[in-house]
Amino acid sequence: MIAALLMSAAPVHAEEAPDMRGLYLQLIRQARSDGRPRAALAYLDDFERRYPGDGEAGLLRVNSLIDLGQIDAAEAVPLPAATADGGVFAVRGHLLAARGRWSEAAACYADASRASPADALLRNAWGYALLRAGQAGAAIEALRGARDLAPQIAVIRNNLLLALMVGGRRAEAEAGLRRIGDEALRGKLAAEAARIGKGG
Repeated sequence: MIAALLMSAAPVHAEEAPDMRGLYLQLIRQARSDGRPRAALAYLDDFERRYPGDGEAGLLRVNSLIDLGQIDAAEAVPLPAATADGGVFAVRGHLLAARGRWSEAAACYADASRASPADALLRNAWGYALLRAGQAGAAIEALRGARDLAPQIAVIRNNLLLALMVGGRRAEAEAGLRRIGDEALRGKLAAEAARIGKGG
C-alpha cells in the first residue's frame, strides 16, 4: 500500500507533503526487512533526490550496503554526528562487526543500547559482539536482557544458548535445548561454539 501511494504521488517538495518523507522511509525499511536490499538502495536513490542530506537515509544506505556485503562502500557513506535513538552508534557497530573488530563493535552497541534500552535486537547485537570479543559472561547478561524483551525472537534465544555453551554453562544450554527439542539446532550451535572457542 505504501509503495502504491508513493508511486501514484506526483513529485513534491517536503514542505508540500510533510508525511511523504516518513512514508518513503517506511517503504525503504520494509524493503530491507523483506530481504530486498537492492530495492532499498533504489528507493534511497530516489528519496535522496527529494530529500538530500537526510541523516536517517544515510543510516539506511549503510545498512543496505552491509546487507549486500559491500563493506567498503558502506564505510564510505558519511554518517550524521548522532541520533537520539542511538542509530549512528548501531550502524558504527555493524560496520565494526563486519570487519571482525568485536570489542569496538560491542562498545558501539552498548552506546546504542543505552540510547534505546527497550530495543531487543540492539541488545542482541551487543551480546553477540561481547561473545565474539571473548566476554562470555557479559554476553550472557546482555542476551538475557534481550530475551526478556523479546522472548519470541529465535535469533536472540539461539545467541543466548550459544553464549551459554561458549561460557562453559553447558547444563543451562542443554536445558534450553531440551525445551526446544531441535537436534539440528543443537548441532549448529555446538559447531559454532567450537569455532568461536578456537578464535574463528
